[in-house]
Amino acid sequence: MKSKSIGFVGIGNVGANLANNLLKSNNNLFVFDKNYNSYSKLKKLKNTPCKNLEQLAKKSNIIITCLPSPKDVTNVIENLSKFLTKNHLWIEMSTTDNNEMIRLSKIVKSKGAEVLECPITGGEHRAKSGNISILVAGKKSTFNKSFPILSLLGYKILYCGKIGNASVLKVITNYLASLHLLGIGEALTVAKKNNIDLGLTYKAIKISSGNSFVNETETKVILSGSYDVGFTMDLVNKDLKLFNNLTPNIKLELGNYLRRKFNLGIKMLGERSFSTSIIKLIEKDHNIKLRGKNFPKQLVDKQKKLKGIKI
Repeated sequence: MKSKSIGFVGIGNVGANLANNLLKSNNNLFVFDKNYNSYSKLKKLKNTPCKNLEQLAKKSNIIITCLPSPKDVTNVIENLSKFLTKNHLWIEMSTTDNNEMIRLSKIVKSKGAEVLECPITGGEHRAKSGNISILVAGKKSTFNKSFPILSLLGYKILYCGKIGNASVLKVITNYLASLHLLGIGEALTVAKKNNIDLGLTYKAIKISSGNSFVNETETKVILSGSYDVGFTMDLVNKDLKLFNNLTPNIKLELGNYLRRKFNLGIKMLGERSFSTSIIKLIEKDHNIKLRGKNFPKQLVDKQKKLKGIKI
């Protein structure tokens, strides 16, 4: 693959993992984050971090953003767009508002630049290994042209059609993950109250029709007692708001329940507590601890980087 000059904006927990995977390639990577301390997360960074977005745009032909909120995405792109040309491609990898993504893509395209909407899903541990899944929206030709870069960042890569589609689908999957999480908390509580070992319960769920990605990952750090899933309450709350914004004329009993539950979680545990800490509320209500033996404190994807595939 021909070497590219890539700019990366947003060196948070997930962004740092994505950037580190790009640093393993022969591409020339330039980075920018308003928090200078975040650069310490990067391994083998050859280029000095950019001082501002203008400098990053001048040094890069592909610009990737991975930011914590729709507001951050808007602020970055409205400033960055001043420096974009027909030689640029913007790849957006945050979880953001679909309508705002459409609006920002029009601004970027008005500069002659190309756009791909590429939110990721699968957990911080898979972002680190490079085996994360990527939902991609935009022109099919741009997707095909950019696939070699995307395959450095993820494994299963799904083309989703027009801009906006990928953001909607990402928010839907995050909603389901939060729903599964609360279901697992109640299921483990029932097992505990019936004196069934929770390690055995985990195995039974894993081989059953009740299994899910959330069970195979987040249940482990709940049972270990660390709750360290690399995702926080405030981010869940943001995603649930985005989900509700998609459904103004749809009655969502489960969606409303989730919003109330996680708002309570933020009030009781703090917005920067791990999202899995919501299970602590269930534990408190029933005066129990949901623990199992020999479960990991942190999630690690032991699978080596797999070659990216279109699905």
